[in-house]
Amino acid sequence: MRPYEVMVIFDVGLEEDVIRATIDRATQLVTAGGGTIGRVDRWGRRRFAYEVHHRSEGYYVVIEATAQPPVMADLHRMLGLADEVVRHKVIRLPDKIAGRTLRPVLAEETPADSKANGA
Repeated sequence: MRPYEVMVIFDVGLEEDVIRATIDRATQLVTAGGGTIGRVDRWGRRRFAYEVHHRSEGYYVVIEATAQPPVMADLHRMLGLADEVVRHKVIRLPDKIAGRTLRPVLAEETPADSKANGA
């Protein structure tokens, strides 16, 4: 399982129910694939720095998830085909940011030993 962050920008003219239904579809797709959903942050309406598809505003939503890469590829495809999504981006979070450690240090190994052997 790998940590991901998904930024979705919806058309600002959509009803709240349509946005909620699309977010629910996305979260169900991840959980059906064996992943877990962390936080779903609704940032709300924001102005774009430049026009995207002749629009100057969008409704931003950030989803944090943990899943396998094929599940996130399916989510990427689903969001790309959804008409209500203006833009989206799926990003794999680095292990340091996700709160994981890369490798536990063994009790008999000192930090100087791990640098000496190139690990």
